[in-house]
Formats: sequence, structure tokens, C-alpha cells
Amino acid sequence: MSKIFKTSVARKIAMALSAFFLIVFLVIHLAVNFMSVLSPNTFNELSHFMGTNPLIQFAMQPVLLFGVTFHFVMGFVLELQNKKARGSEKYYSYNGGANSSWMSRNMIISGVVILLFLGLHLYDFWVGEMNYKYIQQLAPNPERYYHELIEKFHDPLRVVFYVLCFVFLCLHLLHGFQSAFQSMGWKDDARKKLISSIGNWYSYIICGGFIFIALFHYFNHLLNS
Repeated sequence: MSKIFKTSVARKIAMALSAFFLIVFLVIHLAVNFMSVLSPNTFNELSHFMGTNPLIQFAMQPVLLFGVTFHFVMGFVLELQNKKARGSEKYYSYNGGANSSWMSRNMIISGVVILLFLGLHLYDFWVGEMNYKYIQQLAPNPERYYHELIEKFHDPLRVVFYVLCFVFLCLHLLHGFQSAFQSMGWKDDARKKLISSIGNWYSYIICGGFIFIALFHYFNHLLNS
């Protein structure tokens, strides 16, 4: 485990592996949340299953929290390492904008915005779930999840914040998706082009899907109020 923090290559590989884990999670999360648009009953069933299944609650959920924390901590470590490396070359001409995209130079900014969003997201749903089950100890209600979700999107300020955060997530993924594969050795031109194309589609579909869900429930509330 100590090697992860001692060598640059090991840190990048660890970062890439955590990224792959979160990339898969986002697909599952979007699929479940999109059911709130297509079928509220199915969304309730899926949410109730995930909220009461012991394997998910006491095994997969801690792994997810660890994966998210590890990814962000490793991201900050790599960013500090990169800044230190650039600082050691201060006597040479350096033009970052000429050699890299805005996304790659500002992953730390998009990461901080995403971290703030995760804080709000955990407060909205995870903290509320813990309060419901373990503090208030209310009886299980398989039909409560849909209404709890759409109530979060009645506030226009919250919706705007959600949309902006997913825009930053999209920018983060546009670079991070390809970067993760490069860290694992996929660096030849043919593979880079394919991964870049897949990464672009993935980023737009995932983030566009979450944005659509927020806007759908917000405008649906306006039309029915």
C-alpha cells in the first residue's frame, strides 16, 4: 500500500482504477434515477431494494464511499505533485495552454466543484436516509423515494446548482475518461482516438442525463402546480 504514495506511476494507476470504478457507478446511478422519469413505481422498487439490501448497505456502500474519497485524495496528491514538478522548471519557458486543454489544466477546479456537489447530494439523500432509518426509526415505506426525489427539484436555485455541477462533471470526465486509460498504458494513436470518442459520448450522455432529470422534474412541478 505504501508504494501507492511513493511512486508517480503507482499513484496514476491507483487513480485510474478508482476512476473506472466511479465511471461504472455513474452508469448504474443514472439508470436508476432515470426510472423516476419513465416509471415512478420502478424507481421506488429499485430505491427500496438498494436502501434495504444488506449487501448494498453494508458492503457496496462503504466501498463506494471509500472509492470516492480515495479518488479525490489521490487527485489532490497528483495535482500537488504536478505543481511541484512545474515549479522545478521555472527557469524554462512553459506555456501550458499550448500543450494541454483547459480541462486537463483545471481538473482540480472541476474536482472541487464536484466535491461540493457531493456534499449537497449526501446531505439531500444519504443523511436523510440515515435519519429516516436509524434516528427516527420509521417503518419502511417503499413508495416514499420518488416523492423525496422530486421535492429536491422544486427549488430553482438547487436545480441551477445541480445543472452547473454536472456541467463541471462533464468537463472533468472529458479529460479524466481518456486520462484513466492512458495511465493504464493505452497511449497509441489508434486507441487514444477510440477512447477519446467513447469518453466524449460517455461524458455528454451521463451528464446530460442527470441534467435532463433535474429539469424534467422542475418543469413538471411548475406545470402541475
